[in-house]
Amino acid sequence: MAAQHIVIIGGGFSGTALALNLLRHGPEDWHITLVEPRAQLAQGVAYGTDDPAHRINVPASRMQLTAGEEGEFDRWYRVSPLIKDDSAAITTDGSVYPQRGAFARYVREKLAQAQRQSASRLTHIQDHAVDWRNGYIMTARGQYLQADKVVLAISHPAPGTADNMLQRHEKVIANPWRSGALEVIAPGARIAILGTGLTMADLVATLHRRRHRGHISAFSRRGLLPRSNLSAQTPEYVPEPHVPLKSVRGWLRYIRQEIRRAAQQGLPWQLVLDDIRKRGQILWQQLSLNEQRRFLRHLRPWWDVHRYRIAPQVAEVLSQWQQSGQLAVAAARLQEVRETDNGLTLTLALRHGATQTLDVDWLILATGPDHGALIQSDRLLTQLAGQGYLHADALGLGIAVDAQSHALDARGQTVPWLYVVGPAARGRFGELMGLPQVAEHAETLAQTLIHDVANARHERCPAALNP
Repeated sequence: MAAQHIVIIGGGFSGTALALNLLRHGPEDWHITLVEPRAQLAQGVAYGTDDPAHRINVPASRMQLTAGEEGEFDRWYRVSPLIKDDSAAITTDGSVYPQRGAFARYVREKLAQAQRQSASRLTHIQDHAVDWRNGYIMTARGQYLQADKVVLAISHPAPGTADNMLQRHEKVIANPWRSGALEVIAPGARIAILGTGLTMADLVATLHRRRHRGHISAFSRRGLLPRSNLSAQTPEYVPEPHVPLKSVRGWLRYIRQEIRRAAQQGLPWQLVLDDIRKRGQILWQQLSLNEQRRFLRHLRPWWDVHRYRIAPQVAEVLSQWQQSGQLAVAAARLQEVRETDNGLTLTLALRHGATQTLDVDWLILATGPDHGALIQSDRLLTQLAGQGYLHADALGLGIAVDAQSHALDARGQTVPWLYVVGPAARGRFGELMGLPQVAEHAETLAQTLIHDVANARHERCPAALNP
């Protein structure tokens, strides 16, 4: 059989983790190409930040590439030079919350090790994939890559808003993930942040590091803040057995019961949510589409702030600035934005009916990735959708896939040569944002690719059909 060429589009964590697993477990004659415009791999939105205030949101002991490597990153970090330059990484109970760039460095070391030990080849092309024609990926610089299998590892478009004019305003920072995005803000500037989730927490951590003095107003429709992660060792939590539940209401009732039961044993609620997260993909796929929509419409904001927690160091900054009055958090909707001589005037419709006016120097969009616009945000995805090879999932979370993470075409049929890895597949799998689940998905997809190739020896991309 001819050597297989696997082209992975996107070299953030998802794409890099998949490449690593293919190097470890794939046949010897495979050629793996990662098309990623960044100079370094494993540096997507999550781990590409170079801001020392941005920390991993869970202890290092829970960051792993595979189930068999539990605790390895923690051990690696504790003996690395990085910990000597970051005394704040260690919490009072001895847990370690490193800067996020440290994990990217660890992943690259593991990738380099896999390359040395594998007979397969890995190539990183520092470019954008922009087109697909007859079995070839074309890059922005005009390079053509023949591909037997294509994997889309594109997950996180920039934050979005319904008001396109707002994104283009000179006093609006529309993409806070851009390197140096906050450098234009003076230390005493008045800031409004649209969004109160993880992106907002990162922004406040950065502003705190920069010794910002101006007032900050953060708001979202519900005004919910991410909860802090555990900062102490806890006993093991064993969930109460139960019959399978098919409704969101049933799961909400069960989780509340379990939190009360855990509290009676002196255990924190975080352990209950962590147990649900571990089973999240199975539970999600047991729900009907209507129940999934009900969850997204009514419960997702509360799930997100309890599930996607922040490091204790960042939680402390938020608490300090709220107590001092420098940071105000409100449940409100942005009703109007007017330009003034001194900046912007925002009119907020508060959750309980009143309105509030804010005069600010800057407005930062921190609503999180606009997953509903993922396909439109990327040239290759738009082109593939136009050819009928893929479409958005029914929930607006990413790309529609089957149970093996193959893309589904416009008719809902499996596209055997096209796959999706990482958060863009979470419409099918549900829990696919946190690192353990993304790493597990990458490992599973690597096995799927190996299986597909072994069991379809005569299968080819459209190039074979359109020479």
